[in-house]
Amino acid sequence: MSAWIKMISDDDADERLRKTLELARTPHGTVDNVMRVHSLRPATMEGHVVLYRAALHNDDNTLPTWLQETISSYVSILNDCDYSFANHWANARYLIDEDKRADAIEKALRDRQPETVFNGRELALMRYAEKLTTAPDAMTKSDVEALRAAGLDDGEILEANQIISYFNYANRLLNGLGVTTEGDIVGYYEDSKLSHA
Repeated sequence: MSAWIKMISDDDADERLRKTLELARTPHGTVDNVMRVHSLRPATMEGHVVLYRAALHNDDNTLPTWLQETISSYVSILNDCDYSFANHWANARYLIDEDKRADAIEKALRDRQPETVFNGRELALMRYAEKLTTAPDAMTKSDVEALRAAGLDDGEILEANQIISYFNYANRLLNGLGVTTEGDIVGYYEDSKLSHA
């Protein structure tokens, strides 16, 4: 476990925390540091798990899973959040399933030049993600209208908004408490609903 604040181990957890740790447990049977860092306040861990699973990979989402993971990765790059990028780019790369394309996308995102690999809907989403992450006070109705013009419906716009907003929250949680992947299992889970935050 690695963070700037105390994280309680499974062995030292009281009954309330044990129940919440079970909710947060991954398919590997572990609890990632992004969730365990809440162990001093189980209520926020519970809220985080529920929000994460609702925002990303929910069965009601219609954006492709690889694109959800790529949006998550771009927000994490913009916020310099190594933890979320490590986990979610591993997921995106696995789902893209083509090393040359994944390498090109990663370079474009790191260079903040998504237009070199994306167009249409995908590019519109990356531009929206960047503006909402870096200049939230500058958002206007025209930003949503640009997404509609690119072919996204309002449900997809909401999905993207929630993924972007969630990762801005998670990135600040992780960076603000010095959480690292030390001890975590980084990579794609077959059950994507439980992939790392």
